[in-house]
Amino acid sequence: MNAMRLRRLPVLGCLTAGGLVLLTAGPAFAHVSVQPGQAEKGGYSTINFKVPNERDDSSTVKLEVTLPADHPLASVMPQPVPGWDVKVTKSKLPKPIQMHGEKVTEAVTKVTWTGGKIEPGMFQQFPVSVGQLPEDADQLAFKALQTYDNKEVVRWIEEPKEGAAEPENPAPVLKLVAPAEGADGAAAASGQNKDSEKAGAENSAAKDASEDASDDEGGSDTTARVLGIAGIVIGAAGVVFGVVVSRRRSA
Repeated sequence: MNAMRLRRLPVLGCLTAGGLVLLTAGPAFAHVSVQPGQAEKGGYSTINFKVPNERDDSSTVKLEVTLPADHPLASVMPQPVPGWDVKVTKSKLPKPIQMHGEKVTEAVTKVTWTGGKIEPGMFQQFPVSVGQLPEDADQLAFKALQTYDNKEVVRWIEEPKEGAAEPENPAPVLKLVAPAEGADGAAAASGQNKDSEKAGAENSAAKDASEDASDDEGGSDTTARVLGIAGIVIGAAGVVFGVVVSRRRSA
């Protein structure tokens, strides 16, 4: 009996240690993050700021997200979230940027959501459309402040460093990757194929219409000819009938 108890002790010890590891590692994953975690350089993307509630006795009531100043985004449009009010803050850029051939002198620098509530054990996503994403950067860090109804503010502002351990309060990071090769060419080819198909359909329709019109014209000509001949025959018969009647009267 004692031997069996002694055998169980290492197992219980491992389970207890494993439970402590899980409890310790749990909060590290419960931070504000960007979903999905990556987007293509030079393009547009809709990202979600995922905000979990880490507290058991208070609710999250405010989220502030600061956009990167070193790579300003000319287009930032948050999607409405039921129960939440959103405020977009714009600032003048120290150096204007070009977008679609136009000079942009100001950009969104902060987006703030208030008025809602994320209860304990819940999370909320805040969608935002952003672009045009830079082509000369590998990632964008969005510093976020999470405020609870007990006035506590958690600052998710530490930028992760490559090769280093994850910070205690990491900022949400969007990784930027090169566009998929051939994506533009495939889209262009698809567009050209659709245009060719459309042009072929239009030409075929025009040809069918022309043939129908030709058939109609041919039918009309044949009918006119038949009626003309019939008129001539009737006219000639009338003349002959008149001559015969006239001769009988003279006799």
